[in-house]
Amino acid sequence: MIRVAVLGASGYTARELLNLLLRHPEVEITTLTTRKDSRLPVSEVHPSLRGRLDLVMENLPLQEVADRADCVFGCLPHAASAAAVSELLGAGCRVVDFSADYRLNDPQVYAEWYGVEHPDPGRMPGTVYGLPELYRDSIRGADLVANPGCYPTASILALAPLLKQRIISPRGIVIDAKSGVSGAGRSPKPNLHFPEANENFAAYNIGKHRHTPEIDQVLSTWADVETNVVFSPHLVPMDRGMLSTAYGDIMGEVSSEDLVEVLRSFYANEPFVRVVEHLPCTKEVVQTNFCDITARCVGDKAVVVSTIDNLMKGASGAAVQNFNLMYGFSETLALL
Repeated sequence: MIRVAVLGASGYTARELLNLLLRHPEVEITTLTTRKDSRLPVSEVHPSLRGRLDLVMENLPLQEVADRADCVFGCLPHAASAAAVSELLGAGCRVVDFSADYRLNDPQVYAEWYGVEHPDPGRMPGTVYGLPELYRDSIRGADLVANPGCYPTASILALAPLLKQRIISPRGIVIDAKSGVSGAGRSPKPNLHFPEANENFAAYNIGKHRHTPEIDQVLSTWADVETNVVFSPHLVPMDRGMLSTAYGDIMGEVSSEDLVEVLRSFYANEPFVRVVEHLPCTKEVVQTNFCDITARCVGDKAVVVSTIDNLMKGASGAAVQNFNLMYGFSETLALL
């Protein structure tokens, strides 16, 4: 059994993670942390865990966390996460980090987009990016995996195959994406209150969303040339789910059927990517670890639609998928 700790156990992604880990036959959940001083039973914060998990959330020194756990899932904010990760790795733990702290390779880019200096810059370039469909071999046996962001997961899975095969140009890519309200996290914000978010549809952070450099970094690798996407995120009045519609200029003569076939061939052996003929929607993937994708040729544009559950394939499901790879378990364990 692998002893597991979860840092920052009060959020939505932690709740989803705990639900998955409770059904994982190779996991023993030993420790849940909070940055608050009060000791709360986790079932008071996440009532769905009542009678299933009796642990108390504690504000613990990291060394004590390391003494109790073999692997730590970090659900902390950026910067705070990196400081903890460095100490935990030094104490012999393996880590799946939910924050953005190790997703980017360049500390200067991180400082530009996140507004703080990285606490552990030397580790950034060598950290494995936890998107199994693209980096499975590197994830196997890794001590630290950077769990991808939800928007990048939906966007990168849609576009990487077409860039790899030179089907679309790396220039002029536009990603129009929508997320349910849970994607903004559990901390209360005025625009997330029910009277503000309900029956409202709003774009936000266009040109400055922090997932932009993450998307460009990975897509540039698969395109073998630098990309510079236009990323337009939107908040939609639903609890969970994410849909990305990406547009790219087609290079050469291709049909809609050709685009779908490229995607189908690329993901032929992937347990959690379903290439479909119809236009997928969020309800088809909610509370699953699947990403559903299709594509259309519209004039000289490729239009690629992908959908995920932002809390599952966009966060906690992907983390368990990475955990399974790190420890040599079946990749689908606790996820199907």
